[in-house]
Amino acid sequence: MEFTDKDVWTFTQDRTAHMKFKTSRENLLMPLQQVVGVIEKRQTLPILSNVLIRLADNRLEFTGTDLEVQLVTHSVTEAGEDGSITVPARKLLDICRLLPEGSTVNVECRQDKVSINSGRSRFSLGTLPADNYPAFDVSEPEAELSLSSKLLKKAMEKTLFAMALQDVRYYLNGLLLDIDGRLLRTVASDGHRLALYEEMLEGAELEPRQVIVPRKGIMELYRLLSDQDETVTLQFAANNISVMMGELSFSAKLIEGRFPDFRRVMPRDITKIITADRETFKAALNRVSVLTAEKIKGISLEVKDGLMFLQSQNPDHEEAEEEFEVKLEGEGLGVGFNTTYLLDALNNVDSETVTLSFTDAGNSCLIEDPLNQKYKFIVMPMKL
Repeated sequence: MEFTDKDVWTFTQDRTAHMKFKTSRENLLMPLQQVVGVIEKRQTLPILSNVLIRLADNRLEFTGTDLEVQLVTHSVTEAGEDGSITVPARKLLDICRLLPEGSTVNVECRQDKVSINSGRSRFSLGTLPADNYPAFDVSEPEAELSLSSKLLKKAMEKTLFAMALQDVRYYLNGLLLDIDGRLLRTVASDGHRLALYEEMLEGAELEPRQVIVPRKGIMELYRLLSDQDETVTLQFAANNISVMMGELSFSAKLIEGRFPDFRRVMPRDITKIITADRETFKAALNRVSVLTAEKIKGISLEVKDGLMFLQSQNPDHEEAEEEFEVKLEGEGLGVGFNTTYLLDALNNVDSETVTLSFTDAGNSCLIEDPLNQKYKFIVMPMKL
């Protein structure tokens, strides 16, 4: 006896698990909002546009992945029939978002369709078999670290803006987590600038470890982390990192390769230090940046006789100039910078003043918060 294509398709559909449950709109909305961030709108594999939903013992599990990053979260439901399906993630999210607050949602899966009923609203979505959902490779953890969600989020916020975007030096397309005993460092660089943040951790010391988390993983993790002092747990494995946040589990594949030694780019033998009011400096930069060249955003910076002069010019021969008082230790100087890089640094300084340090070689500028040595930013000069 031979099966026709139609017979094989019918056989596959009959094996699709039947699932049925009833829950509140909010119990669906929150987990869907969390996992949809890693699900790309356009996928080479259609099933990766879906969210995997499993029901067991009145507990719903939602999984979303793009095979580089995975999110798994949970919710509760009333009594139902256990099973698993995959449903178009964004369509299901939009349906739940547009339903009235506090409404009850009935979900039932039969064959290749899932019906969603709430009040007088009726929806039917196509499904794909849960057995076909790709498994995310999470290896056994080699080390574990627990810390405050607020602390981790701040360390990422101070540095993630400096990550490269699609650089051929693939190890720059992510954020370095550097753990040395009780010291946590986050480091990011695109080759033209480098941001570094350091924080001492409480608890047991860890053996030195460096991992590079890819850009998408970092942006999703930052979105999910709480601003509160909640405890999160980091698990480090050979090829991936996992972060446990209550009911939410985040996993990301690591970027292979070695991050450049950030210690080597720290300026040594400082001979010139400029101290400026942060808000004054920032406002002046914003004004002169209006007339910079569109692509390079270059400005010239000159300091002499207790004044800083900023000047920009574009291909249309339009010019902008600013000057304001600063404190200078050492001789005067003139140098060119990308104004966006300077503004990014100033936006992450928390004090009222900021210091810019230079060496005689003039290879780079070290920007620091004079009242908080945890944060350092290095920017390379540019020729104008």
